[in-house]
Amino acid sequence: MDQSDQARQEGANSAAPAGRLRSDSQQIELVIGETLSTAEEIGNLELTARDGRTVYVRDVADVAFTSGMDERHVATLHRSADGEIIRRPAVTLALAKRAGANAVQVAEEILHQVHEIEGDLIPESVEIEVTRDYGETADEKANELLFHLGLATISIVALVLVTIGWREAIVVAIVIPVTILLTLFAAWIMGYTLNRVSLFALIFSIGILVDDAIVVIENIARHWAERRQDQSPFGAAITAVAEVGNPTIVATLTVVVALLPMLFVSGLMGPYMSPIPANASMAMIFSFFVAVTITPWLMLKIAGRAPPHHAGDHQSDVPGGRLGRIYATVARPVLLTKTRSAMFLLVAAVLSIGSLGLFYTKDVTVKLLPFDNKSELSIVIDLPEGASVEATDAVAQDAARIALSLPEVHSAQTHAGTASAFNFNGLVRHYFLRQNPEIGDVQLNLEAKHHRERPSHDIALDLRNRLSALDVPDGTVLKVVEPPPGPPVISTLLAEIYGPDADTRRNVANRVRTAFEETPFVVDVDDSAGIQSRRLRATLRPSDLDFFRVEESDVLQTLRLLNGEITVGYSHRGDGRRPIPIVVARDKAARVMDEAALSTPVSANALPGARDIVELGDVVTITDERTSYPIFRRNGYDVIMVTGELAGDFEAPLYGMIEIANRLDAFDWADTPAPEIRLNGQPPSTANPVLLWDGEWEVTWVTFRDMGAAFAVALLGIYILVVAQFGSFRLPLVVLTPVPLTFLGIMAGHWLFDAPFSATSMIGFIALAGIIVRNSILLIDFIRHADPNRNVNVDILIEAGATRFKPILLTAIAAMIGAAVILVDPIFQGLAISLLFGLLSSTVLTVLVIPAIYRLAKT
Repeated sequence: MDQSDQARQEGANSAAPAGRLRSDSQQIELVIGETLSTAEEIGNLELTARDGRTVYVRDVADVAFTSGMDERHVATLHRSADGEIIRRPAVTLALAKRAGANAVQVAEEILHQVHEIEGDLIPESVEIEVTRDYGETADEKANELLFHLGLATISIVALVLVTIGWREAIVVAIVIPVTILLTLFAAWIMGYTLNRVSLFALIFSIGILVDDAIVVIENIARHWAERRQDQSPFGAAITAVAEVGNPTIVATLTVVVALLPMLFVSGLMGPYMSPIPANASMAMIFSFFVAVTITPWLMLKIAGRAPPHHAGDHQSDVPGGRLGRIYATVARPVLLTKTRSAMFLLVAAVLSIGSLGLFYTKDVTVKLLPFDNKSELSIVIDLPEGASVEATDAVAQDAARIALSLPEVHSAQTHAGTASAFNFNGLVRHYFLRQNPEIGDVQLNLEAKHHRERPSHDIALDLRNRLSALDVPDGTVLKVVEPPPGPPVISTLLAEIYGPDADTRRNVANRVRTAFEETPFVVDVDDSAGIQSRRLRATLRPSDLDFFRVEESDVLQTLRLLNGEITVGYSHRGDGRRPIPIVVARDKAARVMDEAALSTPVSANALPGARDIVELGDVVTITDERTSYPIFRRNGYDVIMVTGELAGDFEAPLYGMIEIANRLDAFDWADTPAPEIRLNGQPPSTANPVLLWDGEWEVTWVTFRDMGAAFAVALLGIYILVVAQFGSFRLPLVVLTPVPLTFLGIMAGHWLFDAPFSATSMIGFIALAGIIVRNSILLIDFIRHADPNRNVNVDILIEAGATRFKPILLTAIAAMIGAAVILVDPIFQGLAISLLFGLLSSTVLTVLVIPAIYRLAKT
């Protein structure tokens, strides 16, 4: 087809205005030409004439409407009732909400709109399936947490009902909702939404926000029971509130001071966890004001004019009733002599410090966040570079069928040559850039959590083992990807290899990858080194182009037609419908560079001699070559990344890093310099090989570093507060003594539940510093206000402990109740364990350790 023929064909699919005509006092627009709107019209288009016969498009090509996705295959797979796997072509449509919008409402409205257009815009033959509904999962999680919030409230009210009285229980039942509503108002002012983390913050807070109220209520009840006949209930209540007022203020501030520094944790974990310190701090502040204002007023209103006396509980020589007598029975042998007190302190210190040995023995591991029980999984597929989309689709189908053999997998969507709709994890891992024929993925939708016994992490481990038996092309990498419980990273275990040149980087990366693969609990190993895949290069010979007088553009267009697709126009269908591109392309099976392809005629302007045809091979040379290696850079430095996931006994990157470092040390580095291993920070020089650990380790390092700094600031703030309260620089050290006592309970709890010490565990430990110091302050304040004419002897210490044991125990149990209801949550289980078992050990030890220290120092 020469240029005149091509111009004629292009004109057959064009229409343009040519002015306006007048007729009967009206203007009529004149349009020249007509566009092609159907496949039949395109097929009837004249191409040329040969031997007196017209050649049409339909004579040399098949004309049909296609999806235009020959290099992208998408399908959905389901299990039928009889267990057969049914595969159907599919199209995935993903919608994301705007920031600040309610996910539940957005999802419900979208589904409503979809149902409205079914049968109209959506034909009846098209089936709509919702594969991921984050609005539904958010609603389910919110309802579950609200149930836990109500359960914790009822449990704490029941605790007060049993231990103090029904009037006091009514007061607590009113105080908790009031404080929560004030906290929610403060959260709204600060810009926090009602999400999973903020709801956990409320559940965590509910156990400590009643501490002030319980202390005030218990003290008012005790003063009413012990009041003189000439003292009014109002006066007794004022005295009771005043007695615990100062220590309650300091105790409240210590909790706030312990929590607030966590707001300054950097990295992705900072914003993720920020609702916990922010909401819990506001809850504590509001709870204090409610405790000293609304609580006494409610006590007086409910009690009436004649508050009940509980004289029976105070007729004993030991105050505090039955709990006080139990305390005295346990404490007296400990405080009887200085030697016993010293021995008790020594044993408590050894047990608390020795419990940290569980980290060394790996009976308690460290991990940023444990895996959550999600409703989805995915399989990421990477075939060797150069693989066809059909080969990728075949692997994806086989992987999906293996996944559907698991009873917990409801359905699967396969993607070959393109990526599935990405979530936050896919955004960070750049899945949206996966658009080559050799890559694909399988999106797996799991049954609802209440319809399956195994959590998603266990399903992922099982699936990974099953996929290992799949027959795939050499060099194929299959990765089972779980939605991360917290901030996503490129890979859990990520080693960045820097070096002076490409060969050194590749050699070191190969050794590092070998170490990854030899580590038993490291799986899904991959790297970014890539391979040199095969490609053909078509080189135009200028001398032959001049000899045959062939235009270079004609040769290039012929090559593109032989091996690719060319858009020659658009089919305008009218009625506001989007135009469809008209594409000229060879059948994919015929796209080979053989002798037949090189015999393809090329248009020539003038032919020398007697020849009447110029073939493609006359002007083009085809050579076989290898592609270059892919190039990755970070901060301007060339880098090769080696990635892996962890599965088994050790699922935190720290343990994989240690094991891999040991294996690298055992390698023979005679031919290549051994890399310097860096834990953080860009290497200052790449003159020598460097291995920089990144991935989840970077987030873990930053998070625990900042939390450690927050803990140090919290201790300093608590120290300053206690110095201001008691006017002593040594007494705050006694007040802070119970903080390390939490180690014993925290470590034992994590070992008992076989749970890793996570970032949420650290949050619980830091919060405990403020909560436990409250108990010390209440106890020491009573000891300091004992009879000033007497020395601090054993009787005074036992009296102080017996008197304060009940409110200390009640506040501890209340906080433990708030923690207990979130034990079942995989992510926040660490927080619950730290609070539950840390409070258990430190509360029991505090009421004995503080008097024992006084016994040694003051008696």
